Amino acid sequence: MNQEPSAPVVLVTGGARRVGAEIVRQLHLAGARVALHCRHSVAEAEQLAEALNRQRPGSVRVFQADLLDSASLPGLVAEVIAHFGKLDGVVNNASSFFPTALGDIDEAAWTDLVGSNLKAPLFLVQAAAPALKVARGAVVNIIDIHAERPLAGYPLYCAAKAGLLGLTRALALELAPEVRVNGVSPGAIEWPEDGQFSPEARQAIIDHTLLGRVGSPSDIARTVCFLLLDAHYITGQVIPVDGGRTAHL
Repeated sequence: MNQEPSAPVVLVTGGARRVGAEIVRQLHLAGARVALHCRHSVAEAEQLAEALNRQRPGSVRVFQADLLDSASLPGLVAEVIAHFGKLDGVVNNASSFFPTALGDIDEAAWTDLVGSNLKAPLFLVQAAAPALKVARGAVVNIIDIHAERPLAGYPLYCAAKAGLLGLTRALALELAPEVRVNGVSPGAIEWPEDGQFSPEARQAIIDHTLLGRVGSPSDIARTVCFLLLDAHYITGQVIPVDGGRTAHL
């Protein structure tokens, strides 16, 4: 729990709020130095970084970038390495999530959903791969149980996450043996803030979960930490963290 050069450095995308912020907290608690990426939530990112830096000075820094601008991603990786001296891990957490009714899907929805959930993780890992190979590091992609079990009304989101699931396994093959690549597929963890799910829809989801409750961001964050820091012989795998929902046929 110090700032020695040996402490791992992990870049977390979308790390300012919600599940991303908890991933940042748990990695920090485990002794990592964190490159906290944000796009719009700069104030929240800076507030989180300030709180964690009070515990361990210099352990967290905020990096603002638009992940949909693929040409800028090598620069983002270079900034992280210039500041921390290396890069040991990447967590592709940033994501867009909204419904797209078939018949109304347009290019803007495609650009947003496929861009944030599939394109950005690919180009970020591509940019980070040389540093990750040197560090013999790891990547964790935040996927979704709906990558394999589509959610009605969200065909484009589900397709993008299915692509990320396939990409996770493909990157594990491409980057072996130096870099491990795994995924975490959350179930019902946090409800969207814009009221996409009615109380009745939420209860139906809970009823279809073996544990009979929603999970917490820490459930995801602890799994991410395990895959990044402790799972030295695991690669190409996707772990559902869903309270047993995918086992409830």
